[in-house]
Amino acid sequence: MVLLIIFSLGGSLIVPDEIDVEFLKRFKEIILKSDERFALICGGGKICRRYQEAASKISDLNNEDLDWLGIASTKLNAFLIKTIFKGYAYPEVIDDPTQPVDFKEKVIVAAGWKPGCSTDKDAVLLAKNLGAKTVVNLSNIDYVYDKDPKKFDDAKPLKRISWNDFQNIVGEKWDPGLNAPFDPVASKEAKELGLKVVILNGKNIRNIEDYLAGKDFVGTIIE
Repeated sequence: MVLLIIFSLGGSLIVPDEIDVEFLKRFKEIILKSDERFALICGGGKICRRYQEAASKISDLNNEDLDWLGIASTKLNAFLIKTIFKGYAYPEVIDDPTQPVDFKEKVIVAAGWKPGCSTDKDAVLLAKNLGAKTVVNLSNIDYVYDKDPKKFDDAKPLKRISWNDFQNIVGEKWDPGLNAPFDPVASKEAKELGLKVVILNGKNIRNIEDYLAGKDFVGTIIE
């Protein structure tokens, strides 16, 4: 049975500083090699933060203003990904994860939706819309930790964690530019829907391949 896998593709992988061409080449290869179909939700990455920081230095902006800048950056990244998968991707970038969409292509690409809604939340909503049971969050970390590893040397990696325990770590509030393993608001929705979220380091392409092949992998399962 061919599965539809929802990938929340962190912007830090697409644009860590400059566009990461080598990562995108290898990512395309493993997606096309897999027998599954994929919905790829794109984050904003460095381009998002640069625009938000620049605008904030010039004008007094609120969270909605910053969110719209973030959404625009996700759309630019999504069009990049859609173009890379030319011939395999649905011809439109999805910017409303709640609208019905009938696609037969191997890949469908989505971007940010509206203020107050992160791309992680979009991934959860798209999973609900398309009937998927798992969201794979590709970012730049290996695991979820019991506390911030950048601040605490004794932070422990977690291979599996419940939604309740995860929410205790990340809280419940979403802010534009928040750097968390998975958006707190999206986490609440995923818990209510009974979704499983898998946190993987997208930089480790072999690890993504292992996950898709059903092998042991480095990462955290939240359910």
